[in-house]
Amino acid sequence: MNNADWANKDFYKVLGVKKDAEQAEIKKAYRKLARANHPDSKPGDKAAEDRFKSVAEAYDVIGDAEKRKQYDEMRSVSSGAGGFSGFPGGFGGGRTTSGGAGGPAGFDVSDLFGGLFGDRGASRTRAPRPTKGADIEAETVLSFNDAIDGTTIGLRLSSDAPCPTCSGTGGKPGTRPHICPTCEGAGMVVTSAGGGFAMNETCPECHGRQLVYDEACPTCHGSGRGLSSRTIQARIPAGVKDGQRIRLKGKGAAGEAGGPNGDLLVTVRVKPHKLFQRKDDNLTINVPVGFDEAALGAEIKVPTLGGPPVTLRIPPGTPNGRVLRVRGRGAPHKDGSKGDLLVTVDVQVPPTLDDATRAAVTAFREASAGSNPRAALFEGGAN
Repeated sequence: MNNADWANKDFYKVLGVKKDAEQAEIKKAYRKLARANHPDSKPGDKAAEDRFKSVAEAYDVIGDAEKRKQYDEMRSVSSGAGGFSGFPGGFGGGRTTSGGAGGPAGFDVSDLFGGLFGDRGASRTRAPRPTKGADIEAETVLSFNDAIDGTTIGLRLSSDAPCPTCSGTGGKPGTRPHICPTCEGAGMVVTSAGGGFAMNETCPECHGRQLVYDEACPTCHGSGRGLSSRTIQARIPAGVKDGQRIRLKGKGAAGEAGGPNGDLLVTVRVKPHKLFQRKDDNLTINVPVGFDEAALGAEIKVPTLGGPPVTLRIPPGTPNGRVLRVRGRGAPHKDGSKGDLLVTVDVQVPPTLDDATRAAVTAFREASAGSNPRAALFEGGAN
């Protein structure tokens, strides 16, 4: 079908509406006719199927406000010039060189309306639409320190890519493409979606490329795709958490027909640390403290992650399980500042006592005989 066929069709008449009909009226008319002629409701009725296609074709144009505007302008030019057959070579033919019925000098009607209907029936070869490459998923395992500090890792990736033999065209090198006869170069086809509706889908013959080759590429058998293996360097930001997914823009599969690359999605797994754990952007550590240090108070050395130890003061009378805070020694926040190191006091009881230590503990017991640490449990009587 050439552009003259499109220009000479009266889509308003097909849908049974006036030229100045509102969009809502056009939509209502389309639904009514689509239901009446749908192949599901009239199986085997070729005439109804043809009517359904005509109705879907008409609604695809005048059901869209922008396409309708272009269509009306095209019809106006057509009627003013005695139909598009009045142009040399018909609508979409050669560029005219003089005024008159053919239009003003240098005027090419196909330039004005070539985008309408997706350039169906265009006689010249069209470049395929640029398509973004697929996203790739990968996983990496980091040490606890690298997750906190950030690191650069090497990733070996295998992904879908344009076929190296045909450069993604799907055709045998040296052969020439031509417009896909199924979609007429649109890259899309109209199919029945059931319930009286139609929808656009990627053309099953050209796979959206708009062009087909008589001979398929011997390497990819016409798919235009192949496999690519490569190693990339990926920067993992500081403070990444276990299970977090990092998106690296443009590091995915290559695009098609000049389209942008996809993205790389890296899921991070973090190994546990023998001393430290993480709670949000804070680090935590359990520190053993002697009974005398907890009772009398002390200053102790506490390790930090990737840095020198810090001195921490244990207040007198510190109970087991108390959490003390060392500011700025945790994991990085998004703004570049750092969380804290949370130190949990773990009061140690010696498993065995020598004579001197036993005598000292006995003396302590005798000195504190008047106090009962469990007295509060029995206040007010047992229930």
